[in-house]
Amino acid sequence: MAFLAFPVQRMHLIQVDSVQRWMEDLKFMTECECMCVLQSKPISTEEDAESECSLSSQHTVTDNLQLLLKRAWIISTELTRIVQKLEKNRWQRVHSMTVRVNCHVRSMINEYNTFTRNSWDEMHQYEEMLVEKCSELTTVTERCILIEDEQILKTMKICINDALTTVAHYFGQLIELALTHEIKNLVKEIDSSDNLYSAESATNNLFSLTQEGAHLCRIIAKEGGIVALFEICRQDCFRCLYPQVLRTLASICCVEEGIQQLEKVDGILCLAHILTDSTHTQATHAEAAAVIAQITSPQLSITEHLSSFLENMEEIVTALLKLCQEATSGEVFLLASAALANITFFDTMACEMLLQLNAVNILLAACCDKQKADTPYSRDQVVTILANMSVLDQCASEILEGNGVQVLMEMLFEKSSSGNSSELAACERVQQKAAVTLARLSRDPEIAHAAIKLSCIPRLIDLCRSPIERNNSDSVLVACLAALRRLAVMSPDGLQESDFQQLVKPRLVDSFLLCTNMEESFV
Repeated sequence: MAFLAFPVQRMHLIQVDSVQRWMEDLKFMTECECMCVLQSKPISTEEDAESECSLSSQHTVTDNLQLLLKRAWIISTELTRIVQKLEKNRWQRVHSMTVRVNCHVRSMINEYNTFTRNSWDEMHQYEEMLVEKCSELTTVTERCILIEDEQILKTMKICINDALTTVAHYFGQLIELALTHEIKNLVKEIDSSDNLYSAESATNNLFSLTQEGAHLCRIIAKEGGIVALFEICRQDCFRCLYPQVLRTLASICCVEEGIQQLEKVDGILCLAHILTDSTHTQATHAEAAAVIAQITSPQLSITEHLSSFLENMEEIVTALLKLCQEATSGEVFLLASAALANITFFDTMACEMLLQLNAVNILLAACCDKQKADTPYSRDQVVTILANMSVLDQCASEILEGNGVQVLMEMLFEKSSSGNSSELAACERVQQKAAVTLARLSRDPEIAHAAIKLSCIPRLIDLCRSPIERNNSDSVLVACLAALRRLAVMSPDGLQESDFQQLVKPRLVDSFLLCTNMEESFV
């Protein structure tokens, strides 16, 4: 604000009610053109620096970046809209929006420099180039309002498009530099933390930034965030901060750059030590499980390069299964079972380990405990593990012993209690994987007869014939057709003739097409 630039001894002379009221109203009644003039003509002097209401001291690094990101989002949106209006030759709108972008760019630069007070050469260079190009863009668009010749406007449109591309480039580079600079400072703060308060504050700030998207996570990983956080995890004096530190690590590892850094600093070995250390709280173990679940996600291609994971897999699998067994809440069970589910995709040896560790009975018992497997998300993890283990011949006897066929049958009836899209998707996955598991296990006659006895065939027929029962899911339909055909071999008399002719006898693809068109046929 202009008044903040006056020396301290003169401030009391101008702080009258009318001025204060004007400053309050100004926040809601600004014009872009006026703001551009104000922003581009600062009147502060070096002597006034200390009197600027210590604005930067009132903001944390996270606050500064939140403001920067908000401005960046606004500018990006405006640039996109300018391109859209330019395509429609809305010259008046193009100019007014260009003026607005000019204003936002200057405001963003001034705000950021106020917070940091230490703009460096490269940053200053991009600031100048961006402001200059924005001013040029504003001048060009203003001229276009007065031009009526279509041919000239067509040429001008090409110039404006080129200018917009340059503005977007300079803007992107400027934001990247600012974000990198602030994150680097935050990582340094974590590195230099020598007490709980500073370490906790810096970690919380870093975690907040990870919630802003994958791009910031990449910058954090690149600037040593993973290294700094694991350094805290290796110091006993920070044990009470482990849950928050591990949660932050899990967030950063949503990107491959985070996993690569984790591998370089022996992060998996550190996680294994935390998981197997019985002196840690269950909350700490759960957050370590969350990191394992993240880095072994089947959606990430980088997992195949985690060589150190194989070296520690037995310890990790054992610890995670123990955590599943001892979990005192649904959230803890979900994190531990999700990690195990991902590991069964990661390496087939994990399934053999789980079988030897009596995992089938432990997981089936958890499904009957509403305190543990209390949501479709948890049951999705359990049935994923069972589906992957079902390829082993020895698994069938374990399933029978633990009343697993009954549990799988109940999963075929999985329904969403809330109706939200993510829970509905989880229910579909539970139904699909339950059917897949039954199809695989039914190669064992005892499993097949147990499933038939529990009326699995009628339920599978319902899921095939009724799109509503399977929430219109094609993947559930395919899995149910496969399971039905496997059981029909063992009990052909358990199907009506029409079911056999439509769902079992034809090729699978023909039955699939018949069932997907069934809803339209009945209308």
